[in-house]
Amino acid sequence: MRILFTGGSGKAGRMAIAVLLQKGHRVVNFDLRPLGMPGVTDLAGDVTDPAAVTAALAAGPFEALVHFAAIPRPLAVPDAEMFRVNVLGTEIVLHAAARAGVGKMVIASSESIYGMCYADGTMQPERLPLDETTAVTPMDSYGLSKVANEAVARMVQRQSGADVLCLRMTLVLGPEDYARFPQDFANPAPRRRGSFAYVDGRDLGAALHLALTAQGLGFQILNVAQAESCLPLASADLVRRFFPGVPVTRPLGPTESLVCTARLRRLLGHVDGHSWRDHVAVPR
Repeated sequence: MRILFTGGSGKAGRMAIAVLLQKGHRVVNFDLRPLGMPGVTDLAGDVTDPAAVTAALAAGPFEALVHFAAIPRPLAVPDAEMFRVNVLGTEIVLHAAARAGVGKMVIASSESIYGMCYADGTMQPERLPLDETTAVTPMDSYGLSKVANEAVARMVQRQSGADVLCLRMTLVLGPEDYARFPQDFANPAPRRRGSFAYVDGRDLGAALHLALTAQGLGFQILNVAQAESCLPLASADLVRRFFPGVPVTRPLGPTESLVCTARLRRLLGHVDGHSWRDHVAVPR
């Protein structure tokens, strides 16, 4: 497929694009700064500029759009600017792609939508594991922008009839990040805000390929995470220690992620290809 990829110069985009190239896709990266990856065409532009987005789409035709461009965390800019860039950018990009006849769109959502990641204090989820029907209760402008983006995506899908998928990505890691895992084993509490979940960027790319090539999905929201947690601890013990009193809706596997990815695996046939255990020895 020929893909217009917004925000491909960031960490998640860079890793995902590398996989898409391996799968034979052709990628045009639309970003404020170039990716500089062999085989990728870079177009400089701002997703909140309708003229620039329209011009980028005119470089097509494109069979698919991947929209990752965003301010990636709270406090990087004032809240109003966060919301403007993330939500207005999504509205402009998705509507422009629909007008251009793009039939497949995938946007980056986030597990921060569930509210714990950037909560003020320690927030308890309504239940575990977190699935796509869990209440979304963000306390920050970033998580709120992802709630709004999913609503925009649903509206565009209804208007256009295109397949529009929202990937609620967990912490994106590459091989270079696993070296710090022993520190997390010794002090796991900081990983609570991410529900002890992660996604290897190479598996994110593989899931993205499956999302782009699946047919007839309409509108979907999919959690994207490894099937395992980021710790060598039993998942039931993690719940008892860090989420006391939170209802657990079903038995958990020994090291199962607290972010449920059953829908991703059922709809797309996704299978993990990587694990932190490939890089870090499990402590005895």
